[in-house]
Amino acid sequence: MQFVLIEPNIAENYAILRLNRPRELNALNLQLMQELRAGLQLLDADDNIRCIIITGNERAFAAGADIKQMQERTAIDMLKIDQFSTWDAIRKTKKPIIAAVSGFALGGGCELAMLCDMVIASETAMFGQPEIKLGVMPGAGGTQRLTRAVGKALAMEMVLTGRFIDANKAYQFGLINKIVPVEYYLQEAITLAKEIAQLSPLAIRLAKESVNKAFDATLNEGLEFERKNFYMLFASQDQKEGMAAFVEKRTAHFEGK
Repeated sequence: MQFVLIEPNIAENYAILRLNRPRELNALNLQLMQELRAGLQLLDADDNIRCIIITGNERAFAAGADIKQMQERTAIDMLKIDQFSTWDAIRKTKKPIIAAVSGFALGGGCELAMLCDMVIASETAMFGQPEIKLGVMPGAGGTQRLTRAVGKALAMEMVLTGRFIDANKAYQFGLINKIVPVEYYLQEAITLAKEIAQLSPLAIRLAKESVNKAFDATLNEGLEFERKNFYMLFASQDQKEGMAAFVEKRTAHFEGK
């Protein structure tokens, strides 16, 4: 791959997908997004990988979409390209994804961070949806996920003015999980990934599905979905191992079976 680097750690069951267009501040062109989709699908199918980290570099997670690539396109061009099918495929990744964000996470970069399940940010992280300044609006979930994350008032302000928020405000409003010094943001994401990777892959997968269900179901529908997933896990060896380890006061060894 040219614009996405895959860095697996088989021994500790996690992998890093690193966005790699540093001169363009990791702007999300079509090729990068297709490579990211392919990388996630590859890792999602690999039983040796239990958690995935998406990151950029210290200067930028991703500073938005590649405007030069879109500038002259018509509405019909955009419809035919169907770039959001790639985003839909990424959203269906079964394994947990952690965004490790430093510097700019703007436009599509902010939307990509919100597409992940958790976000670790450096003190320099800046989040924003500045599309309005280009005469357009967010199209990869910015109006929907941002509103669910931070509430209507702040989402409206960010989307309608294009203003950025810093890591402290993002944390205050629940957009991110944790802020750390810039030199530690990736290591903190790795620490979280390793903690998740030690647990039952089956339980992690079904728990992720259940949390996500809360965003598109009524409470009763969500509870029913949760209960079915809960019952299903009692058919797994991981459940037997986890409960036996608890009773025997030892560390559980989960195999995803």
